[in-house]
Amino acid sequence: MKVLVTVKRVIDYNVNIRIKADESAVETANVKMSMNPFDEIAVEEAVRLKEKGIAAETVVVTIGPAQAQETLRTALAMGIDRAIHVPVDTETQALGVARALKKIVEKEKPDLILLGKQAIDQESNQVGAILAAQLGWAQATFASKIEIADGKANVTREIDGGLETLSVKLPAVITADLRLNEPRFVKLPDIMKAKKKPIESLAPADLGADMAPTMETLKVTPPPVRKGGIKVPDVAALVDKLKNEAKVI
Repeated sequence: MKVLVTVKRVIDYNVNIRIKADESAVETANVKMSMNPFDEIAVEEAVRLKEKGIAAETVVVTIGPAQAQETLRTALAMGIDRAIHVPVDTETQALGVARALKKIVEKEKPDLILLGKQAIDQESNQVGAILAAQLGWAQATFASKIEIADGKANVTREIDGGLETLSVKLPAVITADLRLNEPRFVKLPDIMKAKKKPIESLAPADLGADMAPTMETLKVTPPPVRKGGIKVPDVAALVDKLKNEAKVI
């Protein structure tokens, strides 16, 4: 079985986000970047499937600027076999990314596609669903547990009411949630080995995928500043404020 996993280079989740002075976008210059956390979980799951002998080959794909190869190197250091880079310097959006991935899937013919449930920069949570629809494949989102057997994937997913288990026929698209696994710590020898592994480059023109943005960002603004909380001496003061200031009772 071949597993294809996708990753995205995003602003590191520990970084405080800043808006550009012209409010056109989020500031990315001289900002620490890393692999999208949910994608890292998807990579870990692909590597574990390989270690269990379920997957014969794992392939990682990213779409983005030249610097995104660093993200691919991280995935290779974690244990992925091969890497594919689609160099794109302009803005990417969910529909265009799904179109490009569809072309790569047709070329690679994987049995399973693993993605993070969403990227923390745009929070759109759309690529996995769009890709599954374009391929006509079964999909299971927000996976917290995956079991592969007899040509099927049994996926436990988190829903508002608790847990739901789906059984989908392979090939399928699965998106990883936070509790699917805990990604491994990458060791220095594995990082050095990953630097020597080749990365295949596929230009968007070679894929024949329309990646033109379909939406335009008009303005980016920070959320409003929240007022600090206060302490009240007793229940009577709390009731008074709820009634006369907040006017909720």
